[in-house]
Amino acid sequence: MNEQPTTQGTQSSVVARYRRYLRLQRNYSPNTLEAYMRDVDKLLQFLRQEKVNPIEAQLDDLRHFAAALYDLGIGARSQCRILSGVRSFYRYLLTDGYIDNDPTELLESPQLGAHLPEVLSTEEVDQIESAIDLSKWEGHRNRAIIETLFSCGLRVSELVNLKLSDLYLDERFLRVMGKGSKERLVPMSPRVIDELGFWFQYRQAMDIKPGEEDYVFLNRRGAHLTRTMILIMVKRLGSEAGITKTISPHTFRHSFATALLEGGADLRAIQAMLGHESIATTEIYTHIDMASLRREIEEHHPRNITSKISNTDE
Repeated sequence: MNEQPTTQGTQSSVVARYRRYLRLQRNYSPNTLEAYMRDVDKLLQFLRQEKVNPIEAQLDDLRHFAAALYDLGIGARSQCRILSGVRSFYRYLLTDGYIDNDPTELLESPQLGAHLPEVLSTEEVDQIESAIDLSKWEGHRNRAIIETLFSCGLRVSELVNLKLSDLYLDERFLRVMGKGSKERLVPMSPRVIDELGFWFQYRQAMDIKPGEEDYVFLNRRGAHLTRTMILIMVKRLGSEAGITKTISPHTFRHSFATALLEGGADLRAIQAMLGHESIATTEIYTHIDMASLRREIEEHHPRNITSKISNTDE
């Protein structure tokens, strides 16, 4: 078993090793890495005030920490994220031999209500694409962006970093480098290939900045787009198309998954297409599909139809 971090200096050493573990073994992005480290820092500050050694912390100590988060007015979703970071830290301590038992095993997170993301129907996506002004070069780019988001279910970060070298148009699939630098292959529909083809006719005439030549989607200055640019563009296009739902680039990813599920795709296949590490993340789409199924049953089930007829006769 490793030395116990009884002093501030030793604790710093353990935290530094944990950071290195997240960066090298878990391969987390800089943003994710910093978020995990902030969670650990919150815990260590609390335990320091309580005069509790992190290595010797028990379940009750961690429950008191969770209660303190609530008392500070931190929302349930943020509490869940922080406690997830704490669990990750103690799993590392267990794996690396600092502790013999994980005190977070029975640590509960606040209950969150089921959040069903907003989704667009295929007709609504078509409505957005039809409203795009194709008399301007960026119209073809924007239409290709919308179709890529909807047909391939990409995260916005994956979209802005998509490279020409990631496209295999003859084989009709693209390669995505997702979270944690995990690579996946996503099939491309004939529709998205067509829209990209129209965009490429304009792209090849652009003056592209050095170092940006391989990015699929570019701005008018010849540099790749940012997440914020895509967000602003999507919201504007939705408004111009008369879509009243609150949408973002991620809405098209939800819509992609929901359309697959409603079309009969296996949940494991959808998980692979989305690049979800856990099937539990993908299972939220079963709730959306069940809501749709409930509406269909209420509308078309013979018992409901009979009931409607009876009410009309009255």
